[in-house]
Amino acid sequence: MNPPIAPPVLAPLRHPPRIPRPLVPRMLRRITGRCSACRVPLALARAAVAACLGASAVFAPASLAQDAAITVRIGSAEPMTGSLAAVGMDNTNAVRLAIEELNRRGMVIGGKRVLWELDAQDDQGDPRQATQVAQKFVDQKVNGVVGHASSGSTGPAAPIYARAGIPQITPASTDSSLARRGHATFFRLLADDDAQSESLARYAADTLHLRTVVVIDDRTAYGQGQADGFARAAKASGLSVLAREYTNDKASDFSAVLTRVRSLRPDAIFYGGLYGQGGPLLRQMRRLGIEARYIGGNGSCLPAMAQAAGEAVNGALCAESGLPLQSMPEGEAWLKRYRARFGAATVQTFSPYAYDATMVLAAAMAKAGSTEPRKYLPYLRDIGYDGVTKRGIRFTPQGNLIAPAVTIEEFRDGRQTVLGVQQLP
Repeated sequence: MNPPIAPPVLAPLRHPPRIPRPLVPRMLRRITGRCSACRVPLALARAAVAACLGASAVFAPASLAQDAAITVRIGSAEPMTGSLAAVGMDNTNAVRLAIEELNRRGMVIGGKRVLWELDAQDDQGDPRQATQVAQKFVDQKVNGVVGHASSGSTGPAAPIYARAGIPQITPASTDSSLARRGHATFFRLLADDDAQSESLARYAADTLHLRTVVVIDDRTAYGQGQADGFARAAKASGLSVLAREYTNDKASDFSAVLTRVRSLRPDAIFYGGLYGQGGPLLRQMRRLGIEARYIGGNGSCLPAMAQAAGEAVNGALCAESGLPLQSMPEGEAWLKRYRARFGAATVQTFSPYAYDATMVLAAAMAKAGSTEPRKYLPYLRDIGYDGVTKRGIRFTPQGNLIAPAVTIEEFRDGRQTVLGVQQLP
């Protein structure tokens, strides 16, 4: 057996000769030879050729290209400033928690490692700002969107996502008409206003034995949709609607409306709107001596409602579009993780749905083997994902959640107390 030949010593070249690229394989064969016993190590042979070709020649292992991560960007559109900031920041944190957990899992989709990124944008709960955020997401080619929170923002943003083919899952928008607009990219993770209204009206008539009600709304898509739905459901349940009154989502003084209402002496006042106006409305009701029961939809069924209404909140009735956190399949475990990450601040109603929305998008991508919106969109509807909020999450052809729940609650000592849960088909 011949002794091994020492590797050649390569002196640096001041002016490396130009060697045509087709000659590189031939040079490698000449350097390494055909005898396995006397072959110069391949790495050294490559170094020799690299020295001849100059520093611009780079030999990257093929495995690096195969293992390269792809970036998947999830857009989160929430009102992080303004009167709905408590809800918006909470939802954004929930999406952030999901993104961080997905990155720790090290998912592989379509043979590529996935790096998940959050693109959080403030839509201010304003329809005009929401369209700008939606267009920004489209221009940046995000892979999916969680949002928006308010129905007034989701309404004008939804067609923008639909035209771009980007799936959008709202964790909070309950306006029933949103699902009737025919956007194939629209999905929501909780019961709509019609389901809430029917449950509230039936409870008010059958359990509380109320007979008369005045309906007030804030003239937003969300508030008006809730008020219209409750008025219809109230009449069907035997309640008499004494009057319809209106305010707006920026109002802070409700004395004119409430003065008219006081003379009617209703058993209840239903408010279609959010806690930012619902709380002050309730305070002013009590200040004017109106003892009618306050009833609100999920926009009033939030811990922030107690802060906005103060002591007047006690006795207020509301409906939550889903199960209480403690009754959710993974609610307690999720809450522990959420608080470990973001502190023990109060968790608002919709954040578990924002978390699940993010995970549902990821599950559809994994099932499709693609992160491209148009490729994984068909897998969303029947995804069957077991989430924090619900087992076997699936959607109707219109994008509504199949078999949602509605929880009737009452504020007692400033806290929400469950009165009953209705499971819908």
